Amino acid sequence: MVEQAATAATSAPIDFRTRPERYRHWTLSVDGRVALLELRVDPDATLRPGYVLKRNSYDLGVDIELADAVQRLRFEHPEVGCVVITSADAEVFCAGANIQMLSGATHGHKVNFCKFTNETRLAMEDASAASGQRYLCALGGPASGGGYELALACDEILLIDDGNSAVALPELPLLGVLPGTGGLTRLVDKRRVRRDRADYFATLPEGIRGRRALEWGLVDELVPRSQFSERVAARAAALAAESDRPSAAIGVALPPLERTLDGDSLRYEYVSVAIDRERRLAEFEIAGPSGPQPATPDAIAEAGAAYWPLALARQLDDAMLHLRLNEEQIGTWLLRTVGDGSAVAAIDGTLMQHADHWLVREITRLWCRTLKRLDLSARSTIALIEPGSCFVGTLLELALAADRSYMLDGSDNTVSIGVTAMNFGPLPMSNGLPRLATRFLGDTGHIDRLSATIGQEIDATRADELGLVTFVPDQIDWQDEVRLALEARASYSPDALTGLEANLRFAGPETLETKIFGRLSAWQNWIFQRDNAAGEAGALRRYGSGQQPEYRWERT
Repeated sequence: MVEQAATAATSAPIDFRTRPERYRHWTLSVDGRVALLELRVDPDATLRPGYVLKRNSYDLGVDIELADAVQRLRFEHPEVGCVVITSADAEVFCAGANIQMLSGATHGHKVNFCKFTNETRLAMEDASAASGQRYLCALGGPASGGGYELALACDEILLIDDGNSAVALPELPLLGVLPGTGGLTRLVDKRRVRRDRADYFATLPEGIRGRRALEWGLVDELVPRSQFSERVAARAAALAAESDRPSAAIGVALPPLERTLDGDSLRYEYVSVAIDRERRLAEFEIAGPSGPQPATPDAIAEAGAAYWPLALARQLDDAMLHLRLNEEQIGTWLLRTVGDGSAVAAIDGTLMQHADHWLVREITRLWCRTLKRLDLSARSTIALIEPGSCFVGTLLELALAADRSYMLDGSDNTVSIGVTAMNFGPLPMSNGLPRLATRFLGDTGHIDRLSATIGQEIDATRADELGLVTFVPDQIDWQDEVRLALEARASYSPDALTGLEANLRFAGPETLETKIFGRLSAWQNWIFQRDNAAGEAGALRRYGSGQQPEYRWERT
């Protein structure tokens, strides 16, 4: 594994690659159908210097480990039907995001930290909804802020009844911000807590404990300390018994990703990224499959993590996370593909044919989450469809996710795209709709027309007619049109572009996910910059100092 420091970076880049033997904060163990994730934060193992992770509080490093564990449980442990999340500290479950970390972090880091934690908790909910791997949170101590938000991402919450343990969302009264990981949305949308009660709860620094927490729906069960361990084990076993995950299947190991980070280039086996700092541009080249590909579930399992769709999704996901956190000034991502479109279509056919197999299901859901990561990244995305491209099926989703796409109208008709069954349901956006359905919102007739083209090579003229691309310049105009588009994008306000893109990408129905990212995150982004939170006398800065924050009282 080659890893060199980026020459442009002012500090070591944040690395999202980890594995259980490297965990500093979580312990993962598996006993038959039940897995246990225990949190015991190492106070000194911080992602950056300058703060201590007290009372099981967390920074991005803690959540990077959690995200890795959630992913591994899906692929490496098909036998697991229930995951118990708890604390190894008997005095506290989790105090949430570390306040000293937040108060000293850049605005961009705070926002990207919240986005990543949101995506991780949504991955837990996806494991439950799509893969039958249920999550049970065992609160053997107080859960505050992001700690309670982690519990809210689980299917069920058991709270120890010891007269002391409470659940709380104290961000507003103590910090002048909002719960940053979907807490407000999950209270009312997922747990159906009455909004008047949710309002009171979210303004109560000490939180709510015991019988009232249960009556209000903040937890699912209240258990005496003497019975807590036994009740957690019994409930986990019952949830695992409901799962359709195969108890006798052998998992697929996820080895460390091999990548080369060298100056302004990032390279994996199937993904390469070249950074042009002068143009604030990252150029992705995504390679299609090469050589014979497995056509049965057994052959896919034998190929394991080297199987092209699985390998590519992991590599693309890691590349996007790297750029998000380490390259904030690179505002435009240019997406290219290279390879044989028919080979991509053949793999899509295999995935669709064996969609009910546990491993195929996990690979498809990984692609779903990876494409959502692209949708949710605050970067302008432009797809270029040129000779040698393979924007077909699953890879066509990259072009459909882009803010714009340019397809070369070549006179020799060597440039084509194609749709497969993967474009019509298995890879929904955060709004619950496929990208084609979002693109042609409410026009079911056009969707039917597009489905009739499955298996066809669609040239630029036809792609334009079908609305699958934005522009189809010819050879004469191609370079100028692409250049002007990139120059224009780089000249606009990045703040306004983020708002523009986030508003346009998710047409159609609102879901818990779109509320979290489109509403909650947008407001949190704004609140994080306000003096009342982040100013010298703001609540974030003065937390723990003994000084009261000084608020500006205008309501805007």
